[in-house]
This record gives sequence, C-alpha cells and structure tokens, in this order.
Amino acid sequence: QVQLVESGGGLVQAGGSLRLSCAASGRTFSSYAMGWFRQAPGKEREFVAAIWWSGGSTAYADSVKGRFTISRDNAKNTVYLQMNSLKPEDTAVYYCAATRLPRVVITTPKNYDYWGQGTQVTVSS
Repeated sequence: QVQLVESGGGLVQAGGSLRLSCAASGRTFSSYAMGWFRQAPGKEREFVAAIWWSGGSTAYADSVKGRFTISRDNAKNTVYLQMNSLKPEDTAVYYCAATRLPRVVITTPKNYDYWGQGTQVTVSS
C-alpha cells in the first residue's frame, strides 16, 4: 500500500523559510515523478514543483522559481520542498503526490496516482 506522508508545515512570517518533507513508502518509486501541489481556500489545486525520482530532473511553477527548491533523498525515500522568501500568497495546504512515468504533462493534478494528506503552510504579513 502506497503512503505519502507530508510534514513540516506551519506558521511563518513573510520572508521566512520552511522545509516540507514527504516520506514515501509502499513501492519502488524509481519510475515515478514526485510533485508538490498547493490549494488555497476557494482556489483550485495548483502545481508547485516536481522531481523525477530517477535522474533528479526538476520543474517549477513560475510563481515559485528562485524561491523554492525540490530535492530527494533516495536512501530515505523522502522528497523535500525548501521554501524561502515566503509570501502571504504562498499560504495554502501543500500536498505531495506521485505520478507513474512516462507522463506528458506533470503539472496537472489529475495525472497523479497517489496523494498525501496535506500540510498547512500559513505565511503572515
């Protein structure tokens, strides 16, 4: 049974940093890409970043480029999202997800096979 468990969310002031973690278990993820999405109240779930488990290629939404960094630790089967220079508009529930490759589009939530339960990130102004 596949499990994705996020942690690391919390309350931070604008300009601050947080690191989210996603612990993955239940299968081998070498043929998957791992993504981070977020959803603010009243808004649709949106793509934040993705990393290919094998090879480590990454992709980012324009809104977070230069501020967020996605990475993985193969030994720990964990994916991270380092978030710097946080803004109030980054406030959302952040979700970790896994999509089996190959996928033409990795920015669409419906293309992901597994999801975590989410972790709240709140950035105060």
